Amino acid sequence: MYNIMLVEDSIEIRTELSNVLIKEGYKVTALTEFINLPELILSTQPNLLLLDINLPGVDGFTLCTEIRRSSNVPIIFVTSRNSEIDELMSITLGGDDFITKPYNIAVLLARIAALLKRAYSQTASGDVVKHGGVELHLLSSRMEYDSKSIELTKNELKILHYLMIKKGTIVSRSDIIEHLWDSEMFVDDNTLSVNITRIRNKLESLGITNYIQTKRGQGYMV
Repeated sequence: MYNIMLVEDSIEIRTELSNVLIKEGYKVTALTEFINLPELILSTQPNLLLLDINLPGVDGFTLCTEIRRSSNVPIIFVTSRNSEIDELMSITLGGDDFITKPYNIAVLLARIAALLKRAYSQTASGDVVKHGGVELHLLSSRMEYDSKSIELTKNELKILHYLMIKKGTIVSRSDIIEHLWDSEMFVDDNTLSVNITRIRNKLESLGITNYIQTKRGQGYMV
């Protein structure tokens, strides 16, 4: 059962959403206190976060930034703020979706289901993707090899995951960029190179060399 956390200061909206989500078969964690939120959210480890922007003490943008430093939990901003800059900031800072209030509850449920499917479809038999002795733990953003483990950043996890599900085939740099960010507007070619280098360094720290092969002029392959 997926655990959805509500970070919403309106008691009325929080109660309505909780009741609807529980009826849909989700476990719900509805926060009622708004102090030490990053620590509280990370320790709870929900499967998805519904996050308001206007919160007492800290705004949703700041909170999203804090969470993204160490977690890939799917985040949907649900907010009364409806400007294009609000939506742009939400996605740029690491949000996965943006819905404005008042929302259509059926649409919100569909967005939640779709995001959960995208986030966890590779984890039907767990959260682990394996190839060549490397285990990629998607929910905890870790890579394991020979009983040793190392944490990955969000981008490192996405890049390595994409290469692993395409194992045995050459994946072009443009395909990786497009897959990760949907548009090359959000990243340049150098950023991808930096992330590939960091992944290789982490692989080598686990004792793995030449795991990500460079195919000159074509891309990468594992």
